[in-house]
Amino acid sequence: MAITLAITGASGAAYGLRLLEQLLFAKQEVFLLISEPAKVVIAMETDLQLPTDVKMIQTYLSKHYQASCGQLRVFGQTEWTAPIASGSAVSQAMVICPCSSATLAAIAHGLSRGLIERAADVMLKEQAKLILVHRETPLSVIHLENMLRLAKIGALILPASPGFYNNPHSIEDIIDFIVARVLNHLNISHNLLPTWGG
Repeated sequence: MAITLAITGASGAAYGLRLLEQLLFAKQEVFLLISEPAKVVIAMETDLQLPTDVKMIQTYLSKHYQASCGQLRVFGQTEWTAPIASGSAVSQAMVICPCSSATLAAIAHGLSRGLIERAADVMLKEQAKLILVHRETPLSVIHLENMLRLAKIGALILPASPGFYNNPHSIEDIIDFIVARVLNHLNISHNLLPTWGG
């Protein structure tokens, strides 16, 4: 089964893109969702110039990350016939990385305004693994209450809050710290970060 990865408009697009790269490298099938705000952030924070058409994005990213044929499928935000829109075809896990506060709030309150939120809603109702890499600081009471609400019903809140005990030497090392934690929770082996005490 595939892993669904959603990239939203929070700052920190590099987290989601590095996770995508690692999932594809690990030979995982990936269903990818990129919100419209995320496309703006990706253009601001990275060198990637994503096309506007969903299928062109799929072709572009497949080539960029050297994905095998059919390994990466990209869906648009109103593509309600996508398999991830139904519990009858639930994916192995879903990660929203980075997860904006707006997306967090919509999921917490069951507002399936687009495919990202609908796919997350499906994961919750099917009691499947949902990981939210929230990227915001400071946190208001609203953010905290939304996180608590989601944690109580089974979502894993994994803030983009890197540790420094591994003595990072670059921004890439800091990004890899978070991506490694996500991969650990997906039970996908990697060599991004040594285990504690290892």
